Amino acid sequence: MKSLPYFCRGEVVRGFGRGSKELGIPTANFPDSVVDNLPADISTGIYYGWACVGNGDVYKMVMSIGWNPYYKNTKKSMETHVIHKFKEDFYGQTLSVVLVGYIRSEKSFPSLEDLIAAINSDIEEAKVKLELPDHSKLKEDNFFTSMTSSSPVTSSSAASTSQSIINGH
Repeated sequence: MKSLPYFCRGEVVRGFGRGSKELGIPTANFPDSVVDNLPADISTGIYYGWACVGNGDVYKMVMSIGWNPYYKNTKKSMETHVIHKFKEDFYGQTLSVVLVGYIRSEKSFPSLEDLIAAINSDIEEAKVKLELPDHSKLKEDNFFTSMTSSSPVTSSSAASTSQSIINGH
């Protein structure tokens, strides 16, 4: 996937409410405006990378992009699980992420327990891969500190407004 690393930013919106309630794995969802602007070579599946809420710290994350076959969604989504325990929800805040690598394709599972086990395996794989030097350096990217500017986004500048998307190349 030549679009990786891929940088994007958007407001956290309410999803289906299943991440925390059913799975015990809370997710932050991007609005359609972000999902609809993904590059063509970012296929559906599970990705890993870095995420930051507002101007906060940067944490490891995993993201599902697609239709979540287990739930048979009819609408494509981008659901980010930030690998950190937050004290409260952050709906309406800006989530900045960089997709660093691909873990696996989307697939359905025979049971909810199998889905949860796969997600937990994805999380563990992300933790390991993000320690690699080429991946860990992206945690310090200027993209995560550029929230204060409202100048237009270009491929050489990560300054953005809350709904913009940029490619990391």
